[in-house]
Amino acid sequence: MTERSLQAPTMSCRYIPEPVLSFAGGGRHIDPKTGISRFGPRSLKPVRHHPFSVRIGVIGSAETIERARRWLEATSEGVAGDAKHPDFPGYKRDRGFFSELAFDDAWLGQLNRSEIEEVLKIRTQRDRFEEVLKLLESRLNLISSKDQAPEYIILALPDDLYASCRVATYRDPDIGMVHRDLRRAFKSLAMKYRIPTQILRQSTIDGRDKDKPSKIAWNFFTGLYFKAGGLPWSPTELVPGTCYVGVSFYRPIGTWMDTVETSLVQAFDEHGNGLVLRGQDFTWDSEKEGTSSPHLSEVKAFQLVDLVLRRYQEEMQQTPQRVVVHKSSRFWPGERAGFIAALRDRVSRYDLVALSPQSTVRALPVSQYPVLRGTLVSVGYTDYLYTTGFIAELRQFHGTHVPSPLQIADHIGHDTPRDVLLREILTLTKMNTNSSHLGGSLPITLRFSRLVGDIMREIPEDRDPLPNLKYYI
Repeated sequence: MTERSLQAPTMSCRYIPEPVLSFAGGGRHIDPKTGISRFGPRSLKPVRHHPFSVRIGVIGSAETIERARRWLEATSEGVAGDAKHPDFPGYKRDRGFFSELAFDDAWLGQLNRSEIEEVLKIRTQRDRFEEVLKLLESRLNLISSKDQAPEYIILALPDDLYASCRVATYRDPDIGMVHRDLRRAFKSLAMKYRIPTQILRQSTIDGRDKDKPSKIAWNFFTGLYFKAGGLPWSPTELVPGTCYVGVSFYRPIGTWMDTVETSLVQAFDEHGNGLVLRGQDFTWDSEKEGTSSPHLSEVKAFQLVDLVLRRYQEEMQQTPQRVVVHKSSRFWPGERAGFIAALRDRVSRYDLVALSPQSTVRALPVSQYPVLRGTLVSVGYTDYLYTTGFIAELRQFHGTHVPSPLQIADHIGHDTPRDVLLREILTLTKMNTNSSHLGGSLPITLRFSRLVGDIMREIPEDRDPLPNLKYYI
């Protein structure tokens, strides 16, 4: 027998600088908070769907509606920060987001105390949950029917009603165990009326929330601005003409939990504009397939990409020159063949990339600081990218746990240099325009997959989901 020597894989480590974002008038900075404070939001200059004012509707009891309005008005004036949390400059015409809030009694959906008490008397979770949804939809219907409806609705429920109806877990004789969440169900209802929403907890209003007030204000009003149609910032380093696609899966309510999945697609252009699409149902038996991670057949993969390209053309009024598909699990042979067949003759370039969060490989710096965000560790042909960690440019660490990297588990297609793919991933982690965080652990293509899938579960099959991301977050 011939002896064979095993050669240790090569290992390297380097740093990818923090991607820069664009704000009003072409101002640039790596940090959303600093960029908006200095320059204003991206939509402001040149004016591009900038909401100079936002009509605010509120649903709640008489007391919670009044308290919510006072909190909104006070916080929109600005909130002082501290050494670790920057000041929130306000949501006013002359500063901050250069927009203002508009209120009117016609946009209030008051729940009477007698109605609330009747809901609280209901003993079963399922019936209580369904009854509060009926109440909320009646108010949504009333508010949205006004000659000038609100553009954004806040749900400010009393603590006792929210705690009693926040979730419902019950057994359905036809489909088994069902778990429902009020936030998800309410967003699905509001989607029928084409109004984005936000839950405002009483603990936030009265200061019981443990987060710093300026941090809460930044996240709340950044999300409000985005849902009102504005673009807080845009990326500067994504490849023009590219459609970035995230593929994930969810189980619709009303189906057997262990067999049926539905594909979910989120597509984004190089400016960060996104749309949500519901793919086809398919059967996935985890025991038969030997893994709990769903995968598409060749036919389903082809159909999914075909759907993306057709709807992207309709919504964006252009055909992408390049498509990047992100998935959190490796591409099985059938998926790979279906994706490639759908892309091959319709776009000039494509990349299929599997991104797997993992904690088995860690880089341990010798300094007192956590590993730098943007650190790339390569072991042989496998790359590990740190999308969380110490932010060198700000000298800050925004996490609470030891950072762990994303593994680039698969890359199919060789039209794009590896460095470009990695920088795109890092840039896409900064496109969560529902908050003011500098970045997240996952790119936006996958970041909202669970959140959007949870909302999509509540949308009946006979109702087309709206494509705009603002209704889901």
